Amino acid sequence: MAISTPASATPEAPGAGSPVAARTRSARMRPVRALLGNRAALVGLAIVGGYCLLAVAADWLPLPSPVQMVPASRLAGPSWERPFGADTFGRDLLSRIVFGARLSLEVAVASVAISLVAGTLLGLVAGYAGGWTDQGIMRVMDVFFSFPAILLALGIVAALGPSPSNVIVAIAVVYTPIFARVVRGPVLALKEREFVEAARALGAGAPRIVGRHILPNLLSIVIVQASIALSWAVLTEAALSFLGLSAQPPAPSWGVMLNEGRQSLELAPHLAIFPGLAIMLAVLGFNLLGDGLRDLLDPRQHR
Repeated sequence: MAISTPASATPEAPGAGSPVAARTRSARMRPVRALLGNRAALVGLAIVGGYCLLAVAADWLPLPSPVQMVPASRLAGPSWERPFGADTFGRDLLSRIVFGARLSLEVAVASVAISLVAGTLLGLVAGYAGGWTDQGIMRVMDVFFSFPAILLALGIVAALGPSPSNVIVAIAVVYTPIFARVVRGPVLALKEREFVEAARALGAGAPRIVGRHILPNLLSIVIVQASIALSWAVLTEAALSFLGLSAQPPAPSWGVMLNEGRQSLELAPHLAIFPGLAIMLAVLGFNLLGDGLRDLLDPRQHR
C-alpha cells in the first residue's frame, strides 16, 4: 500500500522563496542599505558622480569652447548667457571649469592608480617577507615621508618639467609610500593568522598565499585609502597648476584659473570664487565618500 507523505515533510531545495535564499538576499543588500543610510556618503557619491559625468560629457554639453576668446565679454560677471561670467580674455568660465574637471580627475585617477598598485605591492612584499627586505623597503619609504608632500611633488615636477603627465608621476611618487605603509601593517598581522598557517602547511607558496588569502582581506583598506588619496591628488594638482607647473595656459585648469583670478580679485572676484568652489566641492566629495566607505567596509572604526 502506498504511503502518502505530507507536503510539509517533503524536503525542499532552496528556491527563490526559501528562508535560505531570503537570508542570502538580505546579506547581499546589507551593504547597499548601509550606504543608503549614510547621508554623508550619499552626498559625497553625488558630488563625485556629478563631476565624473561632467568630465565625460563635457564635449557634448551645450557650452562654448573653453579657449574661445570674446573680447567684448572680458571680465563679464555672471549672467543668464554666461552663468559663471567670463575671464580676462572673454572665455566662458563655466566651460573652463567643466573642462577643468576632466583634467583634474584624469590626473588624480591616474596618479592614485599608479601609487595604489606600486604601494600595495611594496607593502605586501615588505609585510610578508619581513626581515631585511621589510627594513630596506620601509626605510626607503621613510625617506620619502621625511619631505612634505607638496614640496616633494614640487621638486619632482620642477626637475621633470611642467606638464600634466609629470604631475601624475610626482603625485604617484608622493603617495606610493602612504599605500605601502597602510598595507604593510595589516599584512604583518594577517600572515600570522590560522588560515594563512593552514595554507602554508598544505604547501601553498608565498605568491598563492598573498594573492588568495592576504590580498582579498586588504581590499577594503585600499579602497578607502584610495578614495581619500583622490581628494588630496585633486588638491595637489590644483596647487601645482596654480604655480604654473601643470597644464599651461590657455588649457582649462582649476589652478590656472585661480592664478588668473587672483590678479583681478577686486575687479572681478567671480574669477577666483567659482574655481575655488569647484576645488572645494571635489575635495569635499571625495572625503565624504571615503569616510562613508570606511564606515561601510570597516565598521570597527566607526565612531
